Amino acid sequence: MIDPRPVGYVIGLLVATLGVIMLVPTALDYAVGNGHWMAFLESAIITTLFGAVLALACVNANGKGRGLTLQQTFLLTTGVWLVLPLFGALPFMLGQPGASLADALFESMSGMTTTGTTAFVGLDNLPMGTNLWRGILQWLGGLGIVIVAMIFLPVMKVGGMQFFRSEGFDTLGKILPRALDISTALIRIYILLSVLCVLAYMGFGMGPFDAILHAMTTVSTGGFSSYDTSFARFQGPLEYVSVVFMLLASLPFIRFIQLAQGDFRPLWRDPQVRAYMRWNLYAISLIVGYELFANANADLSALVRETTFNVVTVFSGTGFASVDLSTWGPFPFVMLIVVGLIGGCTSSTGCSVKVFRYLILIEAVKVQIRRLQSPNAVIFVDYEGRRVSEDVINSVILFFTMFILSFGVLSVLLSLTGLQTKTAVTAAWTAIANVGPAFGPEVGPTGAVNGFPEPAKWLMILGMMVGRLELLSVYVLFMRRFWRG
Repeated sequence: MIDPRPVGYVIGLLVATLGVIMLVPTALDYAVGNGHWMAFLESAIITTLFGAVLALACVNANGKGRGLTLQQTFLLTTGVWLVLPLFGALPFMLGQPGASLADALFESMSGMTTTGTTAFVGLDNLPMGTNLWRGILQWLGGLGIVIVAMIFLPVMKVGGMQFFRSEGFDTLGKILPRALDISTALIRIYILLSVLCVLAYMGFGMGPFDAILHAMTTVSTGGFSSYDTSFARFQGPLEYVSVVFMLLASLPFIRFIQLAQGDFRPLWRDPQVRAYMRWNLYAISLIVGYELFANANADLSALVRETTFNVVTVFSGTGFASVDLSTWGPFPFVMLIVVGLIGGCTSSTGCSVKVFRYLILIEAVKVQIRRLQSPNAVIFVDYEGRRVSEDVINSVILFFTMFILSFGVLSVLLSLTGLQTKTAVTAAWTAIANVGPAFGPEVGPTGAVNGFPEPAKWLMILGMMVGRLELLSVYVLFMRRFWRG
């Protein structure tokens, strides 16, 4: 029988911490004279007290140095992304915009999973504290998913992530303190990238509040904005600034740690990094070439800038938009859907399937073709000069299978709520892949899904959580054998 108390202890501490962080937008709204600060204070008190009581109730089971069992690790990862968004939604219900439970939880889950789809309209008129809280949720979610990807998923052997176990830290048993070391290093890198992004945005003309908010949602590849028009308000050089940091945030954070230690080689040699940069360049070039072919008189500089920004924002899963993507032709639109299904690198804040899995799949296909040509040859899948075990390959193939099935099932279920086919498919795409934008007649002019039926919002909430946690780490909880563990 699994003892849930160590899991409850950790979740309690995280919930209490979230409550304390709510004091930041509380102070902001109080400082600017907005009475909305009372809603944040009330939410902070409720959240902090609940987290503290939960942690205290489970503290005796936390046994020093014991670490977590594998089953407890699965419970913890899912529990964090289930419980924290619930409390993160409180300020949206108790204060402005006075959202329903479905809309508030949708916004909070979209934030913490760094999906970026919004259920709110009139963002320009929301209190500064509310918009800041949306940015904080994404910033915390981005940091959290990097830590989970580098520390927990390799141990849980989800989707081939066990291949990176030697690069990360074993979080079980006696080696648990080393996980704290890598978490500390990650937090430092994450904060440094965020500060640099703030300074870069301000250096190119963005105001301090906008710079802080958009830096948090850029580095987390989340894409929330304080404006209904998203990044269209900042068209120009700021788009290139955003591209730089979206790309950086989509790269493996372990490489930044190595870079900070003075070792440049791993970043340059990483197949994921090279492939990710190439594929972004290919997509941008194909769309620019297509548009120039369709309209030879197009403004080349504006075309390159808009295409680069919007391809990178979808590829990384950030979800900003500087133009109405639904007006792009069929070929560019399909290209955006494809890159959104690839996503960033593993151990980054990027979303979707991840470049690593595509590289493994491509190499596995090549090996199978070579084996057909030379049945007696001894050929193995190779990655980074290391042999990839059958266990990793099978995990990757299983992940692809479950991703496609989940995407298909969610699309069908969303269509059954009354959404049109295009809307249902892109809504499933944005939820499972945590990409951001949705397209279709039911999507509002600002890209908000506030007009969706409530069942569709609940389905997307589930899809966002499952997609962010790499599918299998959630699905395993529904297996009877897991609970017998």
